[in-house]
Amino acid sequence: MTNSFVHTDMATEHTGVLRVERAAEHLKSTFGTKGVGASLMLAALVSAVLVVATRLVDSVAGGSHWIAGWALLWVVAFAAIALLAAPARNLSSSLRAARRSWDEGHRRAMEDDKTWQVALQDSRVMADLNRSMSDAAVSFYHKNY
Repeated sequence: MTNSFVHTDMATEHTGVLRVERAAEHLKSTFGTKGVGASLMLAALVSAVLVVATRLVDSVAGGSHWIAGWALLWVVAFAAIALLAAPARNLSSSLRAARRSWDEGHRRAMEDDKTWQVALQDSRVMADLNRSMSDAAVSFYHKNY
């Protein structure tokens, strides 16, 4: 009787999945996630400026001045990108901060409501809440008066 062993050298991870994960990490490190909102805001603002500029060029530039009109349109586009990049970035970061603040307040309100519902059912929790509120009121009074 002979003993034979089978040795298979199979990969434990799929190479395609590894490639996609590396590509995603590369994109994340290249572009990051903080600049996405600012980039979208900038694109929206520049698009609005370009729509207005296109309407203006179409109404002013007749048949013979279309090259000057297009040149003016591109000047407006690049000026809008240059002038609106910082405000769009600031607006995007302030919107993110406001969202985080709102989420935190909402989370705390939900936790307070959950605690209150438990306190309505359990007198020990209600007593703890009353005691902590009394201590907070006393310390506030001593601190401010």
